[in-house]
This record gives sequence, C-alpha cells and structure tokens, in this order.
Amino acid sequence: MSTTAERPAVRPRSGRRPLPPLIFLLVLAIAALGVWWKVFGDAAADEERQDAACAAASTAPPQLNPADVRLRVFNATDTAGLAQQVAADLQSRGFVVEDVDNDPTDREVTGTGEIRHGYEGAGAASYVAVYLPGASDYIDTRATGLVDLVIGPEFTALRTPEEVAALLDPASSAAAECGTAA
Repeated sequence: MSTTAERPAVRPRSGRRPLPPLIFLLVLAIAALGVWWKVFGDAAADEERQDAACAAASTAPPQLNPADVRLRVFNATDTAGLAQQVAADLQSRGFVVEDVDNDPTDREVTGTGEIRHGYEGAGAASYVAVYLPGASDYIDTRATGLVDLVIGPEFTALRTPEEVAALLDPASSAAAECGTAA
C-alpha cells in the first residue's frame, strides 16, 4: 500500500481573461452613458426653451382689452384734424378716448409720436405702443392709468388690426409656454 494519494492532474491556467463578457460590459456602460447624456441634454434644451419663452413673455406688451385703456390723443404736427382721425380709428378698435386736442405741452415731439404716461399706466402704454410703431416712451408724474398718445411729424398710420394681432399672438403663446413649462 502506498501512503501517498494520487491527485488528479490540475489544468494549468492559461492566463487569459474571459474577453466576451468584458466587451459586453463595456458596450453596456457606453450605452448607459449615451442614454444619460441624451436625458440631460433634453432637460437642458427644455430649460433653455422655457427661459427664452419667459424672456419673450416678460418683454412682450401686456394682453389688454382696448376698452380698459383710457386715452387722450394729441396732435403735435401741423396737420389739422390728425388727432381726430387717429382718435376715431382707435375708438373703432375699442379704445376709450377721453380727449382729443393739440398737444398742450411745450415738449418737442419727433418721429412718429410719443406715448406719455405715469407709472400706473405703464402696462397700458406698452399695449398702446403696439399700435403706433416707432413711438417714444415718456414717463411723467401722473398718478392715474391715463395714457396720452401724441402724434408726431413722421406719423403715417396706426398698425392695422392684422399687424397688431400678429405682434400680440407670439407674445401670448410665449406666455403660455412659460407658464405651462414651469
């Protein structure tokens, strides 16, 4: 009898690692990285789109009902009756025109006109500015929401209702996107 137990021969290690599972794990990691890159990129694009919509909505004129805007229309030109024509056009669009006259101030009005208002009427003034392209803005000390529309020497016409609607529609859609995307 022999005292030594015979062992089975051990297979020598080849020194090679299992390459296919490592390749699979690497591909899986790259795919996961690509998915997260897309998710974070989409979130950043949505945030940029919302920021742009909010910026557009904040600089856009307010959406007002013309019947809520109280106006005085003044003529600062040499053309007789121009303030009356503009006032009639604004009244036909729903504005409340309280007074029509020549400009009672000594201010020199240049360009298409000037929109005068106090801090209380800032929203109404920016809404009225949509109707008179190129009008300058003048803030005075009045404590009411009354807005003065002063017709200047380069005035040709108010914007058409279609032009006004085209300017106000993108602003309202931007405000809606800003509010719903928050």
